[in-house]
Formats: sequence, C-alpha cells, structure tokens
Amino acid sequence: MDRRRDWRQRIVGAIRNDVSSPMTEALLTIDEVYARRVIDLAMRIAEALTAVGASANDVALATIRVSGALGIRPVHVDVTYNSIGVSYHRNDTDLPITLLRVVRAPVPDHAKLQRLQALVAEIEGGLELEQARTRFHVIRRMPFMYRPAIIVLAQGVLTVGVALLFGASWIIAAVAFVAACCAAMVQRLMSRIRMPFFFSQIVGALVVTGIAAITSWLAQLGVPLLEDARPAIIVAAGIVLMLAGMSVVGAAQDAIDGFALTAGGRILDLALLTLGVVIGIVGGLWLARAFGMGFVVSSDATGLGPLPLQFAGVLVIAVAVAIWNGAGMRTIVVSALLACIAWAGYSASALAGLEIAVSSAIGALLASFVGILIAHRLHVPSIAVTTAAIVPMVPGSAVFRGLLELVETDGSPESLVLGVASLIGAGAIGIALAAGSSLGLFLGAPLRDTVESRVRSRGRIR
Repeated sequence: MDRRRDWRQRIVGAIRNDVSSPMTEALLTIDEVYARRVIDLAMRIAEALTAVGASANDVALATIRVSGALGIRPVHVDVTYNSIGVSYHRNDTDLPITLLRVVRAPVPDHAKLQRLQALVAEIEGGLELEQARTRFHVIRRMPFMYRPAIIVLAQGVLTVGVALLFGASWIIAAVAFVAACCAAMVQRLMSRIRMPFFFSQIVGALVVTGIAAITSWLAQLGVPLLEDARPAIIVAAGIVLMLAGMSVVGAAQDAIDGFALTAGGRILDLALLTLGVVIGIVGGLWLARAFGMGFVVSSDATGLGPLPLQFAGVLVIAVAVAIWNGAGMRTIVVSALLACIAWAGYSASALAGLEIAVSSAIGALLASFVGILIAHRLHVPSIAVTTAAIVPMVPGSAVFRGLLELVETDGSPESLVLGVASLIGAGAIGIALAAGSSLGLFLGAPLRDTVESRVRSRGRIR
C-alpha cells in the first residue's frame, strides 16, 4: 500500500508542482536610510549615463547592478526618454522607496561614459558606498575633454570626410569645411543664448545653403578652381553634420530592447530636428533664388567616389565623430579600425548585389561584433567605438532627400509616393543598422566572456 502511494506521488510530482509547501523568503534587515542612499547613488549614475549617450537598456542594467552589488535587491527600474524611476519594496509591511529623476537632453561624452562604466564595475567588485559616492562626484565634475574650438574643427573635418566619400575635389571639401565650421559656430552661439535646438537647425541649414549658393554663383562667374563646383555635395555634407542620423539607430535600438516610449521620444526628436534642417534648406534656396544665386539641389542619391577615397573618407569621419563625442586617443584608434571593417563589409555586400539596408546591417554587425571583443580588453566603451564606426552608413542624407522630395512635391500622387518611399528606405537602413549592431553585440558577448574566463583560468594555473 505504501509502495502504491509512493508511486502515485512520484507520478503526480512529475506532472505538477507541489503548491502546498510554504514559500520561504530571507528577511531583509536593511536600514531605510542606507537603502535610500544606495538608490540615490544608482539613480545618479543612471542619470549621468543617460546624459552622456548610453542606451536605455544599458542604463537600466547599470542601475540594477549598482543597487544589487550594494545589497538592495530587487529594484524596479523605469527608463523613459527624459526621466528615470527606481522603486524598492522591502516587504509587505513597509512602504516602498520610490525615487524619480528628470534627465536633461543627452550630450555624448565617451570619456565620462568610460569612467562611469568602470565605476559600476568597481562597485560590483566590492567598492564601499561612501567611496563610490566620492568617486562618482569626481567623475560628474569632469569637464569635457576637448575645448570648443577643437569640437568646431572636428565638425568641419567630418564634412571633409563626407566630401571624400562622395569623391569630391579638394576645393569642394574645403568649402564644405568652411560651411560646416560657420554653421557649428552659429549653432554654438545660439545654444549660449538658450535658443531651442530646432531653431538652431534652421539657422545652421541656412548658413550651409547660403555658402553653397555663393560657391555656385562664383562658379558661374568663372572664378578659378570653381568651374566644377558641386554645391549639392556641400549641402549634403552639411546636412549629414546637422541631421541627427544616429537618433534613427538609437531609436531602433531602444525599440528592439523593449523601450518603446524612449524610442518614440527619439523618433519625435529626430523628426523635429530634420524638419528644422529642411525648413532651413528650403528657405536658403528661396533666398538664393531671390538674390539671383539659385541652384538646383537634386533629390537623387549622390554616387560614391573611388574605393580608396571612400575608405579615406570613412577614416576621417570616424576620427572626427570620436573627437566630437569626447573620446580619448585609444578610443579614436579603435573607432577608425572598426570603421574600416564596417565599410569593408558594407562595400563587399553591395558589390555582391545585396540591398543597401542589408549591406548596412552586415557592416554594422561586423563592427559591433569585433568591437565588443576588443573594447573590453582595451578598456574602451563598446558603444563609443561602434557609434563612430557606423556613422558613414547612417541614413542622414537619405532622410533629407525624402523630406526634400515631399517639400518640393507638385501635389501629384507620384511625387508623394517617391518622397514617402525615400523616407521608408532611410528608416529601413536605420533599423538595419540597429539590428546589425544589436546582433553583433549579442553574438560577441558570450564569445568575449568565454575568452576572458579562459585567460583568467590560465593565469590562475600559472
């Protein structure tokens, strides 16, 4: 009889769980004041990470890691486009501890991002709360690595790289450099008087379009060296500088990670900034025609230059973006290397007959996969090197062309369809870049962890 009952219990146990056993939980004896201090530190680190350009998923994970390492778990983290909320509920009898912080608009600073990521790792390694708070305040007060003049020059050099990518002559690259520097200085001046960035985009686009119109007018007058002037490349180079093309990738990245609200905020921000650029360009073209210096900006895709010039342009763009984002020398070198790898994958895929979106995804996949393998070993943030590597493939100019086609439409269904199709194609490229980057990080992380564990085990054996 006992054997039959034991046999029945085994069958029942194999089919369903035993719900009669009481649940046991460890009793938390954490002081409320200590819990608030830990959550406050985790939120301040999360706020700083968001402000320097980290993704919503990285911010949420860093918050959980910091609070968990200091004994506060579990915590519920809510990251949106402009706020961070953390809630900690100790038990049924105590009130939950919930804190909320509003985050300012993100401004990339990869040197500070690297320091913050290192601080999170040190906290997980056993750093005490007071020491962690002291180090965080030191990092928070760090000034930007480069002076404003260097940032303006880096923005100008970025447009030189775009001009090289399109195979432009040196005189067009020089004019694009001057136009970008003028636009950057005007935008920096407007930011000092706290002008909304939407209007800064309009004024910057006006400056670039005006310089391109003057260049075209001088070429028509027969000025030497300007006979083969291509004002469309000058405008395109300036637009790539001002358009927040990386927001497309960042929005898609947050959407893939499950942060739909943050992704929606980034898409709206991108739409407003792009609209400001289009308004500035259309206004600049109208003013140029009114003064008799008008020129036609073709909405067709601009062809790329020879392959050596393409790689030269990619190198220049990657270095300029890394400096613009406040990266150190080691990050700059890694970014340039990954940019060449990404462009090689993109070019090989395009030569094989693949679509632009697919080729962009392959290039981003290679850059992020290699980047996550070497970034940790070289102590550089993987998001910094990956960002600089995929900028040449970001569809900033494609977004501009699509909106320009919609603005210049004659009201016919055909022209509207062409504009919408260009925007959809640009969106597909952005999503492909985000998907390729995410997949590369996803595939590279386990391999990186395996290699590091083997290296550590060999070191212990020796």
